[in-house]
Amino acid sequence: MTSQQRLLNASFNQDNSCFSICTRDGYKIFNCEGGNECYHRDDGAINIVEMLYSTSLLAIVGAGEQPALSPRRLCLFNTETGTFLKKLNFVTAILAIRLNRKRLVVVLEESTYIYDLSNLSILDSIDTVPNPKGLCAFSPKEDNCYLALPASTDKGVVLIYNVNELHSHCQINAHKSPLAAMALSSDGSYIATASEQGTVIRVYLVSQPSEKFTFRRGTYPAAIYSLSLGPPSHLPRLLVATSSSGSVHVFTLGLMTADRNKRSTGLLATVIPTSLNDALEPSYHHVVLHNVLPAGVKSRAIICNVEEASMVKVMGLTTNTLRVRILSITYNGYFNDYSVIIADDNKRPWNLERECNLLASPSEQISANFVK
Repeated sequence: MTSQQRLLNASFNQDNSCFSICTRDGYKIFNCEGGNECYHRDDGAINIVEMLYSTSLLAIVGAGEQPALSPRRLCLFNTETGTFLKKLNFVTAILAIRLNRKRLVVVLEESTYIYDLSNLSILDSIDTVPNPKGLCAFSPKEDNCYLALPASTDKGVVLIYNVNELHSHCQINAHKSPLAAMALSSDGSYIATASEQGTVIRVYLVSQPSEKFTFRRGTYPAAIYSLSLGPPSHLPRLLVATSSSGSVHVFTLGLMTADRNKRSTGLLATVIPTSLNDALEPSYHHVVLHNVLPAGVKSRAIICNVEEASMVKVMGLTTNTLRVRILSITYNGYFNDYSVIIADDNKRPWNLERECNLLASPSEQISANFVK
């Protein structure tokens, strides 16, 4: 972790109403509506805090800097009573935790465990390829719950596992390079993937599975830090990506036709290599928030809300617009709230509505929210 990256980890809860940050001092929980702190504990270095929606249940994993906070121990904690409900120990370090109201998922480097959350009985274990970053994606809906894991160390192959029915659903050959980021939509209908190359992002329909969209993030390689499909309460309409470039890219799903249908199917398509064909794919992003995040600092962004804005007539033509709210967390300790207008025309305004320092005291955070 560099001096700029003051957070050990950060995550949003399942409906994007709250988020947590982990530091060497402990952890904090904030609400997304105003970015205000609503809970904190200074127990020592914490590496993972996962919430169960907005309930009092937390899944916590230490960073290993204190003997009581082992990275191999999962603690279920009740914030209302301040008590630990259960502790689970593992042979190797826990790299990721995911949960919904029925299932608890624990990701290790070479295996993943599925638990029944009601009684913490183990339901299944999945042997995986080496996954040192704990890369995974999870759709928390109880009736359509999927888990995505890397299935190759050489290529961008995704294993999609049905967490409710406890069986492998499919594998997707998404990229020629290893995976760098994945995101499942909340309803489990779509999965977005990016490789270590970071120039192309693909979105697949989970049920078939088939590629629906290919988006170009940029020409030059970059590390993709996060992908998110949203909004969480509806069929996903947008995809947001953050990367080491410091820009936030917003792509639309609902207003596009699958780019597969747009590709050449003639002789030219048979002689152009796939890598070059990818480079020639059109850029479908509607909004780029250029250099709004510190370059090279890890970040996460989510789509909090999407509203239909009023339709505007320009020179007799009707322009459809969406008003989008995007939230970001940067690992140097800042929370940003953006409003973005996505339109059919070339006007794509966006504004920074609020910013706050997540490492400041609560009183300092409140005053910072209103600094324009």
